[in-house]
Amino acid sequence: MPAPEGDHEGPPLHIEMIPPHRILEAWHAGQFAMVTSGAIIAEVMRVLRYPRICDRYNLTEDDVATVVDSLRTDAEMVAGLYKVRRSVEPADDMFLACALEGRAEYVISGDRHLLEIGSYHGALIVTPWQFAAVLAAEDGTVVAE
Repeated sequence: MPAPEGDHEGPPLHIEMIPPHRILEAWHAGQFAMVTSGAIIAEVMRVLRYPRICDRYNLTEDDVATVVDSLRTDAEMVAGLYKVRRSVEPADDMFLACALEGRAEYVISGDRHLLEIGSYHGALIVTPWQFAAVLAAEDGTVVAE
């Protein structure tokens, strides 16, 4: 999960309003299945430790460990057998390969290189804000932007 870039501007948000929080809640509630790989989990752990991410979302090391542990135990893990060469940023190809192998409908990312692709083999590439809006539309709630 590459670092978000410009998803929200304005005053700080309450954690309940932040799309990553809403997405994790919906996942744990069984509203969708999360597909991941070992390489993606390592990337998530690295990115969540960026100082700007920790500051923006008020994350502690315990928060990072909780997310990573949840991904390891609760997400559907792909074997990592697929190799993709599509993004201008080769490190981003693991997300597309995971989506393809896991037959995902969405790739959720703030990475501009992935977002510029738009979709890959039927998986829409959307920002966390966009995916939170999809979830909200399904359950009738509103996502503040």
